[in-house]
Amino acid sequence: MHLRRADRSLDFAPASVSDYRELARRKLPRQLFDYIDGGAFGEVTLRANREDLSRIQLRQRVLRDVSHRNLSTSVLGQEIALPVILAPVGFAGMFSRRGEVSAARSAERAGVPFCESTLSICDVQEVNNALTTPAWFQLYVMKDRSYADALMERAWAAGCRTLVLTVDLPVVGQRYRDVRNGISGETTRSIRLRRGIDIARHPRWVRDVALKGKPLTFGNLQSVLPLAKVPADFQRWIASQFDPSVTWDDLEWIREKWKGTLAVKGVLDADDARQAVARGADAVVVSNHGGRQLDDVPSSIRVLPEIAAAVGDQCDVLMDGGIRSGLDVIKALSLGAKACLLGRAWVYAVAGAGEQGVDHMFQILRTEMLVTLGLTGVTDVNDLDATILYRDESL
Repeated sequence: MHLRRADRSLDFAPASVSDYRELARRKLPRQLFDYIDGGAFGEVTLRANREDLSRIQLRQRVLRDVSHRNLSTSVLGQEIALPVILAPVGFAGMFSRRGEVSAARSAERAGVPFCESTLSICDVQEVNNALTTPAWFQLYVMKDRSYADALMERAWAAGCRTLVLTVDLPVVGQRYRDVRNGISGETTRSIRLRRGIDIARHPRWVRDVALKGKPLTFGNLQSVLPLAKVPADFQRWIASQFDPSVTWDDLEWIREKWKGTLAVKGVLDADDARQAVARGADAVVVSNHGGRQLDDVPSSIRVLPEIAAAVGDQCDVLMDGGIRSGLDVIKALSLGAKACLLGRAWVYAVAGAGEQGVDHMFQILRTEMLVTLGLTGVTDVNDLDATILYRDESL
């Protein structure tokens, strides 16, 4: 992959998914990079997602025939070439020109699903127009239920058949980096000046995204936010529309409305997972919102085994949170996940090197997973279980 030729300001070519974080940091205005990179409060859970994965060790096995290894699996009835899904990430079109479309095209080439966020810059029709296999669609339930109803109708009309209902955002987490950067909270004159200087120091982003990437509005919300600009108007709308009164009854209402497959994202408790399945979920996503909501909650990988044991025979169990490598994916699958959602990983890649970067990210993940299978003596991701792990007992 000739990233040097594509961008002569880089002094290295990415060898791992984590390398794209550095490329994104260089290319993006600080306020946008911090929005991707940061978490809630003291970012304890953000760090735990990575640290807990790193403490799980793999069991190396030898003298087994691993000449043929399979990475394909089935999630929600859909055959996928790798056990990964590109997670819904809001604002992605702010990090790279028409970022959602770029990532969705790359995901389709890799043979995996892309999940469109309610809060995407590119709307669901634009994304699906670029694909032959429709994207999944992520939904928040808002105070005015007619918004959610209209979004489901719009997603269905665009071809989406899998809905991912995010349930861990009745209120927005306190994200201190965003407050410092004026993305949320009070915006003083000095903060506005600092943000302006920050933007001015990134002329390539201004040219490629701010100018050539227009319109920079929330495509899926144009009927309710026709004049919304990023981020101030949207933050006001968030405060007025995200609904702390959402209950399990709303999940039943969604299940009744949505005729396709339904995943519930944001589950950290086994009893909640059982409730989700009882109310009609076809999958649960074990997730702490990437450490961006409630801090000091467990990492996703810590609670995954308990949730998989509780509902894994009744629905597909997926996981996100801290996944940065093929080794991480193998660990999660060994502890009960059917596949992993990647959020920051693909956004770092698209921000750092555009669509080419996401393509390369998939190449890295594929190679890492194949190598990990080979050195643990496993030939099929569908056969993974905890016998290939030495698990840190503190988890």
